[in-house]
Amino acid sequence: MDYRSAVPDARFAQFGDHKYVSLETFRKSGAGVKTPVWFLLHNGALYIYTEAASGKVKRIRNNPKVRVALCTVRGRVTGPWVDGTAAIIDGEERRTADRLLDRKYFLKKIFNFLTRINRHERAMIKVQPAPA
Repeated sequence: MDYRSAVPDARFAQFGDHKYVSLETFRKSGAGVKTPVWFLLHNGALYIYTEAASGKVKRIRNNPKVRVALCTVRGRVTGPWVDGTAAIIDGEERRTADRLLDRKYFLKKIFNFLTRINRHERAMIKVQPAPA
């Protein structure tokens, strides 16, 4: 199944149907923190599902500058880094990304169920390529 839709920026085209990207967010000190994450490429942006209380969400709220690169499940980077800008999204855009991520990752459906049980709030991060 092709999860790509209208990729206007060639820098994000490399992500295609891969399973993991390394998301690098930045602390107030400027130090980068890399995390392997599930993602979806849709309408030229990457959508990333995570816990709302995670460090990456807190760092993005302080500094929307991020970098992304293809990686393995353990976080070993396998492609070039791409600069981007991240935002926490909600509403219909988030619901659409959630549905598409459910189709791409079967395990996400299990996490959805567990989230309802343990009441851990989830967040959706949208990453767009930084202006060239």
